[in-house]
Amino acid sequence: MIDSHAHYDNEKYDPDRDEVIRACFTSGVTHIVNPGCDLSSSKAAILLAETYPHLYAAVGFHPHDASSFAAGDMERLEALCAHPKVVAVGEIGLDYHYDFSPRDMQKDVLRQHIALARRVHKPVILHDRESHRDVMDLVRSEGVAETGGVFHCWSGSPEMAMEAVSLGLYIGIGGSVTFRNAKKLLEVAAQVPDDRLLIETDSPYMTPEPYRGRRNWSALLVHVLERLAEIRGSTVPELDRLTTENACRLFRIPV
Repeated sequence: MIDSHAHYDNEKYDPDRDEVIRACFTSGVTHIVNPGCDLSSSKAAILLAETYPHLYAAVGFHPHDASSFAAGDMERLEALCAHPKVVAVGEIGLDYHYDFSPRDMQKDVLRQHIALARRVHKPVILHDRESHRDVMDLVRSEGVAETGGVFHCWSGSPEMAMEAVSLGLYIGIGGSVTFRNAKKLLEVAAQVPDDRLLIETDSPYMTPEPYRGRRNWSALLVHVLERLAEIRGSTVPELDRLTTENACRLFRIPV
């Protein structure tokens, strides 16, 4: 299993980070991609990637942190992209649920990150919460089809998912697919083509049933696979194989 999105630099792992990460790699997880949320967490993600051979990093500013994006930060991020364990630009996007950063600022920072991804020839890891049309318009106008990427923790409609797939993007599905109120997501999970599906935990968040409410970790990815197998009429080994192949292709991770 490849966890295509987890945040092990998060403070919730401060008491036992090394123990948890090592346990992931003895519990069926082969690789983990750890995106940054600002400059410091991007550097922390790289440090983790240097420490654990099968953990990879992405660098970028989360929309929550767009207001802290400062002069010179893009140049610093571009320098970080040269690191051999950095496989993507992210986590970037728009978030209109909390609006921790002004929306115009979120859009501007997203545009700059997509331009960075095009310069360094890396895919993007996209965040979208209650900003579906704006984020899709930016993805299309700024040329994300050129870089490739994934909408992580999909929350949009089935129609928008197919629009993203038509641009060559992947759809990341995590623990929310196990939630009882995940009606739209069940439709998406059934429809996404085999070659555009990724799985993730978004650890320490989005813990799947039956562990919802606890701290998430990559070993619980198996519950996402089990639910997807039910929805898609497939098997856990088959979905494990194809999502692993997809993640390796997108992030250029050697098998």
